[in-house]
Amino acid sequence: MLSVALRSTIALQEVFLWARPPQRCWTSALRGASVSSSSLLDYSGQTKLSFNPLLQKTQSYNAFSLIRNQHFHSSAVRLKKRAQPQPPSRELDLVRYDMKHLWKGPKPALYLGFAGLIPFISPTLLMAVTESYYPQLAYAQVAYAASIVSFLGGARWGFALPESSPAKPDWINLANSVVPSLLAWMAMLMSDSIVPAASMVIIGLGISLHYDLSLLPTYPSWFKALRTVLSIVAFFSLLGTLLMNGFYPNKDFF
Repeated sequence: MLSVALRSTIALQEVFLWARPPQRCWTSALRGASVSSSSLLDYSGQTKLSFNPLLQKTQSYNAFSLIRNQHFHSSAVRLKKRAQPQPPSRELDLVRYDMKHLWKGPKPALYLGFAGLIPFISPTLLMAVTESYYPQLAYAQVAYAASIVSFLGGARWGFALPESSPAKPDWINLANSVVPSLLAWMAMLMSDSIVPAASMVIIGLGISLHYDLSLLPTYPSWFKALRTVLSIVAFFSLLGTLLMNGFYPNKDFF
């Protein structure tokens, strides 16, 4: 009778252990194991074995249930790569990047570039000092500005021709280099009236500056800084001439 009662108790324990859901063991997260709440593990990770022969069968089943409920993950842990921050755009950030490289350019380019501002500044200063508008000086200033606009387009063309140049002789670079020359030609056709001629030259200077600063690949930093300074001075010189045309009386220089 005693043996029958013990067998019935063991059978009931087996049914209880089988029906009870497994619980996640968070202390073994590295292995990802899921064990039963009645698992017979001590702190060292070894199975507790009882010397009672009546409970050997129950312990053997618990060990089998432990192995059955374990989940092993062989996949390596992959860390999600963070997106690298993109560098700030250098298209028109002249104050931060390019202006500090102005004086690092070749000396001949700097000297010739700033000397080229004399035909822009001289007529405007002379008319401002004498408080008179001279059409001959204004025409000479516009003609010189048109030649400079055409020169800037040719510089773009020549920049794209060498094999070692970062700019390729494609449709974008070569076609854009022709646009300033066409604007200069249109300005000379309208030279009878100083206002549309000077306005066309100012537009040509602005388009050329936009090409040199934003059309990739661009020129070196020192050249972009030099181009910006020269274009700004030329723009205000031509604008001053247009203003004097409306405020000061006309006088012949010759």
